[in-house]
Order: sequence, then structure tokens, then C-alpha cells
Amino acid sequence: MAKQKTKRGWAKRVKKRKSGKISRRRAGKGHLLTSKSKKRKRRLRQATKLSKADTKRLKGLIV
Repeated sequence: MAKQKTKRGWAKRVKKRKSGKISRRRAGKGHLLTSKSKKRKRRLRQATKLSKADTKRLKGLIV
């Protein structure tokens, strides 16, 4: 049986941590930033962890 290939588009968007958790970037920082508050933009800079349901579903895509 052949090895499973990594989904490259997915692998570029997330990082796997040592603990096995997957971190991702936050949505909403692409454009239209003038209307957003400084506080909101500051929070958008930080990465967050993937939800439990998504982690279970997508863990196999990052080999």
C-alpha cells in the first residue's frame, strides 16, 4: 500500500506542535483593516489552536 501524501495547501496554513495540537492563523486580517480597532488587529496577529473536532478530522492530512 502506498504512503499517504501530505495535503500541501493545508500544511502551509497550519503548524503541528510537539504536544500534537495544531495551531492556525486567525481569519479577518487580509484587508479592510482601517475599520477594525487596534485591539482587534492585535488579537488577530496571534495564532490560535484548532478546534477539537477539526483536529480529529484533519490530523491525517499533515503526515
